[in-house]
Amino acid sequence: MTTAAPPATPVRPRGQANRKRLWIAGAVILLALGFLVVQALGEATVYFKTADEAVAEKDGLGDRRFRIEGLVVAGSVKPAPAGDGVDFEIRGQRGATVDVIHRGDPPELFKPGIPVVLEGRWSGDHYASDRIMVKHTNEYKAENPDRVDDYVGQNR
Repeated sequence: MTTAAPPATPVRPRGQANRKRLWIAGAVILLALGFLVVQALGEATVYFKTADEAVAEKDGLGDRRFRIEGLVVAGSVKPAPAGDGVDFEIRGQRGATVDVIHRGDPPELFKPGIPVVLEGRWSGDHYASDRIMVKHTNEYKAENPDRVDDYVGQNR
């Protein structure tokens, strides 16, 4: 009596299995890279608000870092009590005023009456800044060409 052999299971050709693994590995790598790019962009994004917008959206902004733009109020600039920065106010175009406590040295062109962009976050009733960027309007450049040219030349 002859015994029947068990039915043979279909065997995939070796090339198909390797191709499938390669596609899966590629998909995993692409997903990982996509995740890393999204994370990096999310952390690198710093929101820009005018002083008026920042005051209106203060509760929604919480303690998240963002940039705020405004005009340095004349007569408001004072050295920080600890001597490690400067305290001042900025005003938006619609009149909102923001108390600023900046830690670190302000740039050479920082002075009352010029527009600035600050980087930091809300800290209670004031904006805690750690970076000041002086904006140069065309009027400021026209009134102070030597000062702007000297500053730009120093930082090349």
